[in-house]
Amino acid sequence: MAHGTVLVIEDNDAIRHLVTVLLERAGLHVRGCSDGHDALRILFAERPDAVVLDIGLPGMDGWQVLDRIREVSNVPVLVLTAYASELDKVRGLRAGADDFVTKPFGRQELVARVEALLRRRGRSNNDGRQIDVFADSAVTVDHIQRTARTSGGDELRLTPLEFRLLSFLVRNAGRALSTAQLLERVWGDEDGSRDQVKLAVGRLRRKLEGHLDPGAIETVRGFGYRYRPPPPAG
Repeated sequence: MAHGTVLVIEDNDAIRHLVTVLLERAGLHVRGCSDGHDALRILFAERPDAVVLDIGLPGMDGWQVLDRIREVSNVPVLVLTAYASELDKVRGLRAGADDFVTKPFGRQELVARVEALLRRRGRSNNDGRQIDVFADSAVTVDHIQRTARTSGGDELRLTPLEFRLLSFLVRNAGRALSTAQLLERVWGDEDGSRDQVKLAVGRLRRKLEGHLDPGAIETVRGFGYRYRPPPPAG
């Protein structure tokens, strides 16, 4: 049996109650809320082990909530949706969803899928990988607290955009990221320009000057950028 805390974000009181009861009967601790803003506050404060997210939320919809979650956390997210089209699933997977359940859902299936996400989460933690904090010998980036510090402990004063850019680069350390990927995941705008990415990377490099090797954020000619961690000390 999986263990942990699950955040259930669902504006329909009856469905939220049903999901809560099902998961609690499976031995899980459940936090529930009905809108995206409350969900993000709980996410930051309590760091749940998994999220069940309804797409049809009022105000800030589920897609926006998912985007915001993925800016700061790798917590597993199961999407609840009344829409089961292939395009919706592709959109969700590209935005960072881990699994889907379509309404109306089977009760045992929902519990089994949440438990599977928690087991995968547990294996990741046991492997020693930091889910919410990236750290190397030059910089520490806390994706939940949204802070970045130098190896000496000094906080870097970054704008929200600069933090999202650094966060996405270090999450993918050593991997070349295309300009299109950066525009989509950092700006949320696939139709943006290469120049705006270039300018933002330049500003970030200047703020990191003296703390990181000048080549830490490497330009991949004709493609995009890559964060290159410094070699281990010693």
